[in-house]
Formats: sequence, C-alpha cells, structure tokens
Amino acid sequence: MPDPKPYRHRFPRSIIQHAVWLYHRFALIYRDIEELLLQHGIQVSYETIRNGCGKFGPTFTRELQKREPQRGSCWHLDEVCVKIKGVMAGSR
Repeated sequence: MPDPKPYRHRFPRSIIQHAVWLYHRFALIYRDIEELLLQHGIQVSYETIRNGCGKFGPTFTRELQKREPQRGSCWHLDEVCVKIKGVMAGSR
C-alpha cells in the first residue's frame, strides 16, 4: 500500500513563520497580523494564524533558543562619570 501524501499547508513555511514571529515578538493580536499580511497581498484569516501559532509556535521557539547565546549568572556593571559645568557629577 503506498504512503499517503504528506499534509501540505496552504501557505509557504516562510509566511507561517513570519506570522508566528509577529505574534510572539510584538505581542500583536491575530487580527492585527491578518491586516499586516493583507497589506502585503497575503489574504489569511486570523483563525489560520491562531492555528499556525498553536501548531508551529513551539518549534520556532526551540529554533530561536538554539541560535540565542547562552546567558550565564555573571554580569558586569560599567560606571559612567559625567562632568557638568566642569565638575564631576556626584563629587563634593
């Protein structure tokens, strides 16, 4: 028996990825993303965006976390000294 065809999505991966990125990066609502994509000639419903975020959001999040530099527990504080009218700020 032949394998069934893999499920294909209506939109390319790049468009789905961009919609999911907009949702998570800028905390936009689905209808705002729908309008933004419509301005670029991509007609998609907010329900499709919602489904895409639920289905692909975790995958894209894992990919982004792999690319992100690892943060340690060590941090550094730089001091800034400012002169105001020839006098160091904070000096007595």
